Amino acid sequence: MSHPTPEPAAITRIATRYAKPGHEHEYEEMAREMFSLMRQKPGFLGADLIPPEQPGDPYHVVVRYHDDTGFAAWDASPERAGILDRMHAVALGEPVHRRLSGLEAWFEPAVVPASMNPPKHRMALVTWVGIWPTATFFIWLLSTLPLLPGGLPLLAPVPFLVRTAVITICITVAMTYLVMPRLLTPLFKGWLVAGARKAAAKQQTEARPAGRQPDGGPAVGH
Repeated sequence: MSHPTPEPAAITRIATRYAKPGHEHEYEEMAREMFSLMRQKPGFLGADLIPPEQPGDPYHVVVRYHDDTGFAAWDASPERAGILDRMHAVALGEPVHRRLSGLEAWFEPAVVPASMNPPKHRMALVTWVGIWPTATFFIWLLSTLPLLPGGLPLLAPVPFLVRTAVITICITVAMTYLVMPRLLTPLFKGWLVAGARKAAAKQQTEARPAGRQPDGGPAVGH
């Protein structure tokens, strides 16, 4: 019997880079331009530009693609080569990248400035929302539902520690590849980071010279 190939989890890549002093506005404009180019590649899911926590700190750019195919298409494109070459005029050095996937990607704000982190009680609540039904389902399926002869559940014949190991493995896999990235991320992520985005936008506005407008649109990574 053939089994369908599991759908790969979404990939997040974070780039950290400094803008040249006095060229922050130009850096952000080029980031918006890069965003418009990246969205033309297959599998693009979104991107965010996280401003410096304090003047002189680096920008953090979070980019999400459906899988590695999208990142490979972007990385090999002449559009990327062209805009990265132009960005040398407004940026210091080269970007430092970090790749995230699975549950690590769900908690991606932990790798950017602390002021951008969602409130811990919100993160805990969303995690519980995922774990509770997932754990309930696998406990019911493997330890309660009478599927074996004599009305016994599937894991009834195995020792307790083996039973809990199997159940927790199922929960971990489901949370990593389905519940968090496919269900809870699009459903709750805006709520999780809403307060952090407002704080960052306010901080960015206060740091700008008079007459400049804040960067209210999405931006993109390298």
